Amino acid sequence: MAGARRKARGLALQALYEIDSVGHEIAGVLTHLLAGEGLSVENDAFVRELVNGVIQNKEKIDLNIQNFAPAWPVAQIPVVDRNILRLAIFELLLNNKVPVKVAINEAVELAKTFGSDNSPKFVNGVLGSVSGLVNR
Repeated sequence: MAGARRKARGLALQALYEIDSVGHEIAGVLTHLLAGEGLSVENDAFVRELVNGVIQNKEKIDLNIQNFAPAWPVAQIPVVDRNILRLAIFELLLNNKVPVKVAINEAVELAKTFGSDNSPKFVNGVLGSVSGLVNR
């Protein structure tokens, strides 16, 4: 199950990256990205929930990024790191379906896989600060 969830988060990140960097429509990106992935119905829905949740709450999420990484204007954070943070902050503050440590660990793993050498430390630092807002 954990491996399937990690794969789903990776796909959600890829969708967010494409939407953020190229501006493609959400529905089209999700349809294209999820075709042939063989995800369970539950994990397909999980990817869609994550992507739509991030997009619907982007302003609130970006405000948190700005508050907890003030030296980095959100637009100047590398696209991968920015969207890993968005995904994790959505899970931490708005979705409330996974423990704090799980959300942070999954984000750091995504940063190790998709980001630069500095991404895991940056993501962990920002999310460590954001996690102080979590009431669970």
